[in-house]
Amino acid sequence: MLVFLGITLVFAAVLGGYLLEHGNPWVLLQPAELLIIGGAALGIVLVANPATIIRKTFRGAWNVWRAPKHSEHSYVRILRLLYELFTYGQRAGMGNLEADVDDPKSSAIFSNYPEVLADRATIHFICDSMRLLVIGATSSHALDHLMDLDIEVQRRGRHEPVLALSSVADSLPGLGIVAAVLGVVITMQSIGGSPDTIGQKVAAALVGTFLGILLCYGVVGPIGARLEHGNEAENQFQQVLRAAIGAYSRGAPPILAIEYGRRSIPIEVRPTFEEMDINIRREAKVPPVTSPGVFMRPASER
Repeated sequence: MLVFLGITLVFAAVLGGYLLEHGNPWVLLQPAELLIIGGAALGIVLVANPATIIRKTFRGAWNVWRAPKHSEHSYVRILRLLYELFTYGQRAGMGNLEADVDDPKSSAIFSNYPEVLADRATIHFICDSMRLLVIGATSSHALDHLMDLDIEVQRRGRHEPVLALSSVADSLPGLGIVAAVLGVVITMQSIGGSPDTIGQKVAAALVGTFLGILLCYGVVGPIGARLEHGNEAENQFQQVLRAAIGAYSRGAPPILAIEYGRRSIPIEVRPTFEEMDINIRREAKVPPVTSPGVFMRPASER
């Protein structure tokens, strides 16, 4: 909503000021200039990026129009999910979590959180990390390093569309000049014509420069910046998962591990301790333990 409002305000302010100075809006309608700038910008995207980055760029540019992915509510739900996993693992033994992390869609715990199941990056991050604890294949320090490595790889992957959009934004003023120069060439061919004809062609040529600069600083550049903010929010979300899972792997009780995660949440969307505690007490649904076990530390720590 804010993205749509912001871009609308950009165009309203620019066109409103132009109309207040009694400018003719029809002069700005230059399909040829749009074709030159838009077509060349698309060509630059195709030349400069592999197919995977192009798909991620268009997907990311579409997603910036949606509401923010992570809110206080989503953080509360993901921490509650982790609390249920940790508590069940503590009561039943980590070995009994194997079925849950191997097939989360059939898990009694994960099935209560369809939004997490729909988020491939999040579900893989949780299950891959918990699976190492289940099989006792790593120490808490090594697990923390693996999670940090995973977060960094995903961060770089999400940053690639931002670089692609920045490259396009940087090229748009130059493409506008190209369109303007071509307009001047056409104007010079009509140099012997009437002053009205020459004036119209000069105005059309200058529209190319105007469009290139406006699209760079008013549309593509801000969309790239917005996408980067979304990437940073996703990075912070994964750091919360890392903090909670890392604390649990070091032997912290489930409620303390969740507090590690809560303290890692950005302050503007962080639930209070009381809100988190009440939500866990009222909403957490830990499956009944059929074969009680004990909490198992990784093999390297035993």
